[in-house]
Amino acid sequence: MSSSEDEQLADLKDWWTRNGKPLLTGGLLALVIVFGWQAFQKYQNNQAQGASMLYQQLLETTLTPDGKPDPARVADLAGKLNNEFGGSAYAQYGSLFVAKVAVETGKLDDAVKELKAVADKPANPTLGEVARQRLAQVLAAQNKTDEALKLLEGDTDKAFLATREELKGDLLVQLGRTDEAYAAYQKAKAALSDEAAVGGLQIKLDDLAKGDA
Repeated sequence: MSSSEDEQLADLKDWWTRNGKPLLTGGLLALVIVFGWQAFQKYQNNQAQGASMLYQQLLETTLTPDGKPDPARVADLAGKLNNEFGGSAYAQYGSLFVAKVAVETGKLDDAVKELKAVADKPANPTLGEVARQRLAQVLAAQNKTDEALKLLEGDTDKAFLATREELKGDLLVQLGRTDEAYAAYQKAKAALSDEAAVGGLQIKLDDLAKGDA
């Protein structure tokens, strides 16, 4: 080997010492990131599929043709959703079904527990509002109407404004605060289209108006 070849080999070894390892590390890191992301995506998909399958079973168990679901089976499926996918929307919708069955079987304390857990840390705003409104109804059934009203304070998305204000009106009627109830019903009506504002809500308004006459 000539002296020039020796020099070129030495230069190559020197370059490799300075740059080869960082390049190799960087290349491996890139591969790890790519394959790691793909694995994570696959994991997420598998998780979503698993939660979806459990939720479908819960739906079928709760919404039975005869309207008489098996409370133990409902609780078991909802428990699996919470254990495996706790905090997810699927798990929290499962809690709403458990609360529904609890109300139907007269176990209001159990319903409060399920609904409060969702209302305190909802997976999304829709779940939070649905849980709050249902919790308010259950509390009112327990004669805790003032506590129920407090749940309905503050702002909400306009999509839920009508149902929230109508529920407020119902609770205020229970407390004998008819003027405030009428105002709440009016707000609910204003949040709806003319077509949607007729029916039960209008009957409530008419009843209060007659009471003042």
